[in-house]
Amino acid sequence: MLSRVLKPMTEPVFAALRIVAGLMFSVHGMQKLFGVLTDSQPPVGSQLWIGGVIELVAGLLIAFGLFTVWAAFLASGQMAVAYLQFHWKFSFGAEFFPVVNRGELALLYAFVFLYIACRGPGLASIDRARSSAGSQA
Repeated sequence: MLSRVLKPMTEPVFAALRIVAGLMFSVHGMQKLFGVLTDSQPPVGSQLWIGGVIELVAGLLIAFGLFTVWAAFLASGQMAVAYLQFHWKFSFGAEFFPVVNRGELALLYAFVFLYIACRGPGLASIDRARSSAGSQA
């Protein structure tokens, strides 16, 4: 019964997931690039700074649904690298577990963005509006 109630909400909820995840990701970029809600900023041109550029730009693209597949794929890859390099560090002790290495958010972002890249932009996206306008021409 619950499935029948929730099934019609699949598309709007996916759009909400895409928008919220993209906006949240962009805030991480704002932190790194502009010092928003933080006291530290990475040096311009550093790996963390480049990550901030990716987070800001890809996050906004994902939220607005523009070049969604490419932006989400790039964001997913960045988060996979962040998890491996900064959290897990290929340790097979207790640090193997995301709850211990504090990598839950990076790992979750990696898979959420991979899902968005595989599924496409969905409702309320510029990509969908552009493809609809192109098919009407």
